[in-house]
Amino acid sequence: MLRAMRTAASGMVSQQLYVDTIAHNLANINTVGFKKNRAQFEDLFYQTISNAKASEGGSGSPAPVQVGHGTRMVSSQKIHTQGDTVQTGNPLDVLVEGQGLLQFMLPDGTRAYSRDGSLSIDGEGNVVNSRGYMLEPSIQIPSDATAINVDPEGMLSVRVAGEEEVTELGQISLVRFVNEAGLEAIGGNMYRPTEAAGDPIEGTPGENGLGSLIQGYLEMSNVEVVEEMVNMIVAQRAFEISSKAIQTADDMMRTANSVR
Repeated sequence: MLRAMRTAASGMVSQQLYVDTIAHNLANINTVGFKKNRAQFEDLFYQTISNAKASEGGSGSPAPVQVGHGTRMVSSQKIHTQGDTVQTGNPLDVLVEGQGLLQFMLPDGTRAYSRDGSLSIDGEGNVVNSRGYMLEPSIQIPSDATAINVDPEGMLSVRVAGEEEVTELGQISLVRFVNEAGLEAIGGNMYRPTEAAGDPIEGTPGENGLGSLIQGYLEMSNVEVVEEMVNMIVAQRAFEISSKAIQTADDMMRTANSVR
């Protein structure tokens, strides 16, 4: 009975983590560029009571007798599907339509990646994200720029006061990974590369499998409310049945202890 309690307790812990994952998804339903998490579980090791044996003269067992020891959460995978689109009218907002991530330079000199295309200009004219991290490669917009344009291939150009021709300032590049699910989420709508994700593959939007950019739009979260609510009900019922198993094991132990 003690084994049954520990096994059922592992199920309760796993379902609690599942609910935590669902709550995180729902909390970020309006977060720009957010990708939902999917909890994945695996069964724990088994105790083999008896091994399978070949049938000899009608005797033997075709399958082993094994007792499992519960479950655990093995990963929280990011699902990188396209989120909903919203029009903002801001000329520096860019939507990545298709595969690819924008890259930014962190204060420690390393690069991070994001689907959040809500860009702006800092006090020195540098194009930065909402946390002030510079776009990489860096692009600086002059103070006398009267219009900003970003084409689908990522070329950022401006029209300067007093000039008829537009001026190209720089190329916004995108980065993709062989395994985007292997990226490490670090908060702030950003990801850090890991060995599991593979090496970054940088390129021009619209080429080599990379998506194109759409100016004046943003990609919102890909969380589906109905799906998450159904998952929450399933997790709640699984939690309840695991707690019922603990209660049943406790009743059996009480009955055994009362035997005289």
